[in-house]
Amino acid sequence: MRIGELAARAGTTTRTLRYYEARGLLPARRTGNGYRTYDEDDLRLLTQIRTLQDFGFDLEETRPFVECLRAGHPEGDSCPASLAVYRRKLDELDALLGQLSAVRDTVARQLARAELAAEAEAPDGPEPRCELGRHPW
Repeated sequence: MRIGELAARAGTTTRTLRYYEARGLLPARRTGNGYRTYDEDDLRLLTQIRTLQDFGFDLEETRPFVECLRAGHPEGDSCPASLAVYRRKLDELDALLGQLSAVRDTVARQLARAELAAEAEAPDGPEPRCELGRHPW
């Protein structure tokens, strides 16, 4: 298939495919007249790249998965290098979750403090609170 068809089937643009080619992630096969040509294996590579990017992996982090597929493995994550990327990404996500949790706790404390201050400053006393919309966290 030609580049336009591959881009359409992968849900991306021809510009993106050329970029992947320049980065060495997509093979650069050409016909005699210079047209790029691709096959179903290339579509698998693109699907792997796009899925990982949707999960927050940067383009370079997809390389071990692509290389694993190119080596003939049925899945891009069955090679040791791919597993190492998964482990690093999980560590990164755990750290981000910890940071988000700490920020959330700080915001909750600030909200509680601000609500108490607002109630104390209200001229007619505290306003009635609607508990239906309050979140359990």
